[in-house]
Amino acid sequence: RAQYIKKHKLFNYIGDDCMLQIRKLPLYSDLIRFHNNVRIASNVSFITHDVVHSVLNTKYPTKKFYEKKGCIEIMNNVFVGANSSIMYDVKIGPNVIIGANSVVTKDLAGNAVYAGVPAKFICTFEDLVKKRENFNNLCKSLDEKTLKSFHSALWQAFDENR
Repeated sequence: RAQYIKKHKLFNYIGDDCMLQIRKLPLYSDLIRFHNNVRIASNVSFITHDVVHSVLNTKYPTKKFYEKKGCIEIMNNVFVGANSSIMYDVKIGPNVIIGANSVVTKDLAGNAVYAGVPAKFICTFEDLVKKRENFNNLCKSLDEKTLKSFHSALWQAFDENR
């Protein structure tokens, strides 16, 4: 998908090694930039505008309100979890993980993990790397000959950590 999107210039910019599970093209997609090594999971919404102006124009017919639009920029090495929403006028720094179902309403500093509504700091990017290294060590220590034994070991580790 990313290669097709890049070839047809459907966004302002798409860097190298991106994976976009986007099923619907956001309005004003030219206001969105993805840098290198970006992963966008399924059902992520990119909100580049609002329609408040429509309500205001109806309520105040003698005034003219314009549609509010804004840019979204996602820097290098970013993962955005499924069903998240990214609001306009937001820049997501490099080395960021955004948990599923999060709502990003303001800039996110780099080298961190965020999640929630609105998205809040969870831990540093390095903390996540260490957790994943521990998981890798667990996986390496398992007898992976059968899926059943792998799942049993995952449940055992789950129960031991509670």
